[in-house]
Amino acid sequence: MTAVKNRVKRAQGQLGGVLRMLEESRDVSDVVVQLKAVSRALDRAGFAIISADLRRQVAEGETLQAEDLDRLERWFLSLA
Repeated sequence: MTAVKNRVKRAQGQLGGVLRMLEESRDVSDVVVQLKAVSRALDRAGFAIISADLRRQVAEGETLQAEDLDRLERWFLSLA
């Protein structure tokens, strides 16, 4: 989870940068590019969290039921 925390912290920093850009009335295209980067960073953090949970379940020998797979699929699709 350390890597996920680092991703979220990086996204937090990027979001602070977006706020500064808005306060400085920076060009809209530059702001949108940075917003896209923040969004992508958060999506990747979400994917990493889901992946880590799946890996944990497999490593612990948990049996994945259809409902578990459906839940994981919903989580992945919610980030796409």
